[in-house]
Amino acid sequence: MLVSSRELFQIAQKNSFAIPAANFVDALTAKVYTETAESCGLPLILAYAQSHEAYLSIEEAAWIGKYYAEKVNVPVVLHLDHGSDFQFIKRGIDLGFSSVMFDGSSLPFKLNVQNTREVVDYAHTKGVVVEGEIGHVGSNEISYEGESNDRSYDTTLEDAINFVKETNVDSLAISIGTAHGKYAGEPSINFDRLHEISSHVTVPLVLHGGSSSGDQKLNRCATEGMSKINIFTDFIVSAHKKAKEPSQDYFELINQLEEGLKQVLVHYYKVFETQPVQLKG
Repeated sequence: MLVSSRELFQIAQKNSFAIPAANFVDALTAKVYTETAESCGLPLILAYAQSHEAYLSIEEAAWIGKYYAEKVNVPVVLHLDHGSDFQFIKRGIDLGFSSVMFDGSSLPFKLNVQNTREVVDYAHTKGVVVEGEIGHVGSNEISYEGESNDRSYDTTLEDAINFVKETNVDSLAISIGTAHGKYAGEPSINFDRLHEISSHVTVPLVLHGGSSSGDQKLNRCATEGMSKINIFTDFIVSAHKKAKEPSQDYFELINQLEEGLKQVLVHYYKVFETQPVQLKG
């Protein structure tokens, strides 16, 4: 069922678990993610990133996302991830995304606030929730999102508090050591900063760059303050590995890709200690 993330995140906050945000790039990935969520009986953030527009238009993403979200009985949020301009995000809202992100993390603080607030003001009139980002989650040398070798810098407590106050965002992505793409090793997570921000900011917190950040570290993030953790690279790597296995025909190849995607989502449901959610009404 297609839902907003507002109540989902409140439940995740209260019960100290995270919900995975899985980026889809076609109908196959969306189908596998939602079917896996259904089989596990767990909620899902089905995310489409603006950076993947070359592979899947926003119109196609909205249709695919809504179709597969409505086919299952578990809560599914259709989320527009890393939107970088108002007009694109507005199209997403008008097409039926139930959650959107404006990523102004590379902008000066005041301009990030201004642009995020513009998105919030429009989205809230449509009943759509908004995620913002302060601090910046960059990219590793090999990245399927954003620019490669884009430097990360940690979120400060002062910026987090002021950003939420001035934008009225519904959730906040913060940077505490992760990056998008493939790591050479594992990142160093600033748990002190996570605890500091989570104790002073009431909105749900989001972690980007979750892939291969280390299961123990991600479990701590999920149980110590993060309500949503984004995963993409690990899905693509797992599917690619499965595709390298000998296959007899096209349909067997599809089954291999599906199995690779499914294994990753099931794995992270366990790591994030995601719990079943019954929404009111």
